[in-house]
Amino acid sequence: MTNTILWGRHPDYANGVWIKLTQNASDAEKASRTAQGFVLAEMPPGIHPVGGEDGSIRIYVACLAAYNNGILHGCWIDATLGEDHIWDAIKAMLAASPISGAEEHAIHDYEGFEGVSLSEYESVQHVAELAAFIEEHGAIAGKLVEHFSDLEEAKEALEDRYCGVHSSVADFAQEITEETTQIPQNLQYYIDYERMARDLEMSDILAIETGFEEVHIFWQH
Repeated sequence: MTNTILWGRHPDYANGVWIKLTQNASDAEKASRTAQGFVLAEMPPGIHPVGGEDGSIRIYVACLAAYNNGILHGCWIDATLGEDHIWDAIKAMLAASPISGAEEHAIHDYEGFEGVSLSEYESVQHVAELAAFIEEHGAIAGKLVEHFSDLEEAKEALEDRYCGVHSSVADFAQEITEETTQIPQNLQYYIDYERMARDLEMSDILAIETGFEEVHIFWQH
């Protein structure tokens, strides 16, 4: 395993959780990790590594004991794999800390949360629930949480008040007008859907844009 990334899995937290221990590990470090109880490998054998892939919804969790001693020690964790997986990965990371008996951790970075901010001490339960919501619904999920600052309210809006995605609010105004009103052919070109859209946005709907001609519409009530 000389000149390779060294992976390890601690037997106390063995639910498929492998963490990246170090790169170009010396024989002395391998012996030290083995003495700590780690199973070592050049790559996680048949098991998805804890960090996930670049671009995934993940958090970087650091060991505070190491950080406070000027040592950077932590790991990326795939937040979509559930609360238990995240806790196992954190425990394994702390067990691998260069500071013996390390117990405290903090989130020092995160990716893929679609604009939602996480605090250093965000609860693992909230991180897992948020990641699952964003994984299922994509960018609009993150935009909703960002708008409401509340995960449950974001879920309620998507489940009960969602009107779909439209090219514009004016397009939505035209759609609901044509669905509910019989408009004579000779009057269709006189209807100002742009103005109707502005009126709708003032009190009736929430419009969130996630891309070019990609506007998600929600009823306000």
